[in-house]
This record gives sequence, C-alpha cells and structure tokens, in this order.
Amino acid sequence: MISNIKLIAINELRRLFKSPFAWIILAIMQFLMAIFFYLLLSQYLEASSVTSGLTDIVVSGMYQICGIILLLISPLLTMRLITEERRLGTIKLLVSSPITITELVLGKYFGIIIFYCLILLMISLMPISLMFGTQLDLGQIASGLIGLLLLMSTFAAIVLFISSLTSSPAIAAISTFGVLIFLWIINYAGINASESVAEVFSYMSLLKHYTSLLTGVFSSVDVLFYIIVSVYFIILSIWRLDAERTYS
Repeated sequence: MISNIKLIAINELRRLFKSPFAWIILAIMQFLMAIFFYLLLSQYLEASSVTSGLTDIVVSGMYQICGIILLLISPLLTMRLITEERRLGTIKLLVSSPITITELVLGKYFGIIIFYCLILLMISLMPISLMFGTQLDLGQIASGLIGLLLLMSTFAAIVLFISSLTSSPAIAAISTFGVLIFLWIINYAGINASESVAEVFSYMSLLKHYTSLLTGVFSSVDVLFYIIVSVYFIILSIWRLDAERTYS
C-alpha cells in the first residue's frame, strides 16, 4: 500500500512539474513573498531598532501573508488533480486499476503536500536568514511553521475533494475558492449571533486557528481542528471515487 501511495505521489509531482504550471506558481509565490519580506522588514526597521518585535512583525507577518496567498492559488490546483483526469478520460482507467481508491486519494494528497512543502521551504529561507544577524523567537517560528503546514494540509484535502466532483476546471476552481473563503472568514458570521453560535463559527474558522498558532500559542485544539478537517475531506474524496467505481 505504501509503495503504491509513494508511486502515485511521485507521479503527481512529475505531472505538475512537466508543465509550466508548477514553476509559474513557485515563481509567483517567491516573487510576492520577497516583496512582502522587504516591506515587513522595512516596517520593523522604521518602527524600532530593538529585536523584541522582529518575529511578530516579519516572520509571523510573512506566514500570515503566505496563508492568504495560498488560499488564492489553491483553487488553481483544483483545475488539475482529479478534475484533469476526468477531462482527459483517464479517471476510468484509474478507478478500474488494481490500486485501491484509498491509495489513489492518499497518493494524490501527498503529492500536493510535497508541492506545498516546497513552497514552505522556499519562503521560510527569507525570514530564517535573519537568525544570522539577530535573535528570533524560535518557539514562535516553530509554531508558525507547524500552523502553516497544517493549513496547507487542510487546503490540500479540500482541493482534492472538490477536484473529485467535477470535470470542469472552471467550476472546480470557483467552488474551491468559495469553500476556502467561507471557511476562512466564517468566524465573522457569528459577530452578531449569540455567544454559543459565535463560538461554533469561531471554532470552524481556518483563520482563527491559524492566527493562534502564528502568535506562538501552540494548542492541541488548533492542531486537532486541522487534522479533523483534513481527514474528513480525504474520507469524502475516497467515498466519492469509490461510489464512481461501484456504479461505473
């Protein structure tokens, strides 16, 4: 099982990097994050000459912006994955092959995760380079990195599920964007609601849990939230494709 998952994940990465798609996303991400890194660093230097707020302003600021940019580019990934398999007609070959649906879904999921990790590695080099010249809050940086990785994992699971629903790249991208935006800002829907309803909306918000981790407050509640959401959408993807195999 593990070997099949690994093979599918590697194949998914190859498909991404054989086209200009992955390279363009990496280039855009690096370019935008370099600009924001410069702006945040300039903001810090203009505000103070001490190092007490460097991690908060520059490093956490970088990860905050990165999360927003990933939210915007993740729908583009939905246009590939299973959506592209449907469009090309290769999905029937995949679901009828000897591999299990679970192996197929997990393989594609980890393929996206590896791609996200490449983005994470590239953008982390900029703020971490500050360690050579000053002191940073390593605990807060570690919490922020874990938060961004968990956010990426959740994005990947949602992207994969919505990609399994349609053969239209445009519908897949728009639907993914709508779902991610909804889960990102859902906490604002409970502002004028009762306290219990507001707590539910707040707990469902991707932004609320991510912000908590960025501030260095490492809570098992936040970690479990992302794990539960990721597992939920992965299971939905497996059920969706398994039903397609059964009734095809």
